Amino acid sequence: MRLLHTMLRVTNLERSIEFYSNLLGMKLLRESKNEEYRYTLAFLGYDDEKTGTVIELTYNWDTDAYDMGNAFGHLAIGCDDIYATCDALKAAGANICREAGPVKGGNTVIAFVEDPDGYKIELIENKFAGEGLGN
Repeated sequence: MRLLHTMLRVTNLERSIEFYSNLLGMKLLRESKNEEYRYTLAFLGYDDEKTGTVIELTYNWDTDAYDMGNAFGHLAIGCDDIYATCDALKAAGANICREAGPVKGGNTVIAFVEDPDGYKIELIENKFAGEGLGN
């Protein structure tokens, strides 16, 4: 078994695709519309769905807001140079809600950015990926 995708409900599909593809460098892998049930799905990722985990963006045509709840935490994405990545995201207008720096209680370098719907995305410097707090 393997993790296939994580689904996020979005309020503006084009804006979300632009964020994940242009700002975070994912590829739009496929998109499908369901006229009868009035929704569109878009799958984005860094690798093909057959080999990598992807994000499914679900746009329900008649919904313009969601209750974010308090159970979902965040997505995590590795990057080579977290400081340069944050600078590029800020320059593109993204909201960095936690500046790059070591995690409290460790030395893993992280940052957080919000997507257009307010979902949190943790950026982790690749050299620390898989090391927990990096102690």
